[in-house]
Amino acid sequence: MHLPANSSAETHQFLLRCRDIVGDEFVLSDTPLMEGYVTDWRKRAVRSAIAVLLPASAEETARLVALCAEFAIPIVPQGGNTGLVLGSIPSETGHAVVMSTRRLNRIRAVDTDNNTMTVEAGCLLENIQQAALNSDRFFPLSLASEGSCTIGGNLSTNAGGTAVLRYGNMRDLCLGLEVVTPIGEIWNGLRALRKDNTGYALRDLYIGAEGSLGLITAAVLKLYPVPRAKATAIVALASVGDTLKLFHFAQAQCGTDLSAFEFMSDFCLRLVQKYQAQTTSLFKASFPQYALLELSSQDEDHIVQQKLNELLNQASQRCVIQNAVVASSEKQANMLWSLRENISAAQSKEGKNIKHDVSLPLSAIPQFIEQTDALLAKHYPGCQIVAFGHIGDGNLHYNVSAPQGTSVDTFLNDQQEINRIVHDQVHAFFGSISAEHGLGELKRDEILRYKSPLEIQLMRSIKHALDPKNLMNPGKVIEG
Repeated sequence: MHLPANSSAETHQFLLRCRDIVGDEFVLSDTPLMEGYVTDWRKRAVRSAIAVLLPASAEETARLVALCAEFAIPIVPQGGNTGLVLGSIPSETGHAVVMSTRRLNRIRAVDTDNNTMTVEAGCLLENIQQAALNSDRFFPLSLASEGSCTIGGNLSTNAGGTAVLRYGNMRDLCLGLEVVTPIGEIWNGLRALRKDNTGYALRDLYIGAEGSLGLITAAVLKLYPVPRAKATAIVALASVGDTLKLFHFAQAQCGTDLSAFEFMSDFCLRLVQKYQAQTTSLFKASFPQYALLELSSQDEDHIVQQKLNELLNQASQRCVIQNAVVASSEKQANMLWSLRENISAAQSKEGKNIKHDVSLPLSAIPQFIEQTDALLAKHYPGCQIVAFGHIGDGNLHYNVSAPQGTSVDTFLNDQQEINRIVHDQVHAFFGSISAEHGLGELKRDEILRYKSPLEIQLMRSIKHALDPKNLMNPGKVIEG
C-alpha cells in the first residue's frame, strides 16, 4: 500500500502507470488541458487535479480505479460536467483525479422485443434518444442539457426532467447497471429484467449517489413505443392555485395521455422573450402564471388534438384558465417548449442568481410560493423571483435574482441567508431541498439541518461499507 501521492516522484510513478493502462493521450496532467474538467458548469468554481483520466472501457476504468486505490488517490467521476452543485469537479485540495466517462460512449445493444437499450455511461442523452428513435422506440428522459449531459451523470443524480409525470425519473427508467467498485472490481448488474426479487436492490444504491459509492460504467434503460401523435398548448392562468386546479382537471380528463405539465411565472416568460430571438408575444395581455402542457398518445393526430381542445374548452368554461395558445404544427410546439427550456439560459444572461432545486407535495406549492415570496420580499425588498418547474411531480426551480440597481456580487454575499429562508420553508412544507440536481458539495452540509441524525448515520454506514477509504468523490453528498 502506497502513501498518498504527495511527492513529485510518487505522482510521476502514478501517472506513468496510468499511461500504461490507457495511453499517453488519455492522461491529461497539464493545467490548460484539464481546465474544462475542473471548472463547474456555471463557472463559479475552478479547481485543480492531479490528472484527468479517460478510460475507454469498463476494464480500463477498473484498472485505473484499482491503481488509485493502491496510491490512495481520490476519484471524481465525471460525465458531461453539467451539474449545478459542484458534484462533478474536484474539491479544493487538488489531490484527486477526475475519471471522465467521455470515451465510454458506445451503445452496446438495443433489444426491441424487450424494449431495452444497453448503453455506456458516457453516451450523451441526445444520442440515446436518437438511437431509440432509429429503432422505432422512445427514450423519454428530456432535459435542457440533453446535448451535453451523459447518461451516467443522469443516473448519478437520478435526473428527472419534463417527462417524469408519465415515465418517472432515472431510477424508474433504469433496469440494471454495471459499476466499478472503489477497489477496482466490476459489478455486472446489467439485468434487463422488470422483476427481480433476489435480495437487496444494489442498483438503487448507485442511482442518485453522485459517484460517491462507485463509478457507473453502463446501464440497461427502458424503452417505450414512439407516441404517434402529440398536442401542445400554453395556457394563461390567474394564480399558482389555478395552475394546480388545471393540472388535476387535465389528469382527470386525459389520464396517462397527459405526458408533460410545466409551469412558469410571467417574469420567466418575459425573461425568455427578452433574450430569445424570434420570440413573439403569445397573448395580448400579461397573466401571472402560465402552464405548458402536452398530450401524447398512440391515437391519430386529430384525436389527440381534439382531446386537447376539449380539455381547454371545459377548463375555460370552469373559469380555471384565462386564455390559451394551441400549437398547430411541430414547429410551433417546439417554439412553445423553447419558452420553458430557455428560462435558465435567459436568467443567466440577465445576471448571476441564487438557484434552488426543490420538491414539495403538490398541495403545498401555492402556499409555499406565496409565503416564501413574501418572506424574501420582506428581507430583500425588490428581489426578483424566477419560479418555474415540473408542477406535475412537485419539482420547483425557485431562483432568486438581485433587485434592480443592486450589485449582483453584493446580493450574492447574502446567498447563505437566502438559502436558509428558502430551505427552511421547504422543510416546513415537508419537501426536499434537492429534487433532481443532487447534493454535491454545495448542499452537503446544508442537508444536515433537514435530515434526522438516524438518516444521516444510515447514509454514512452505507458509504463506509462500500467505500471504507473514502476515495469515491469525497466531500460530496455526505462527509465520510
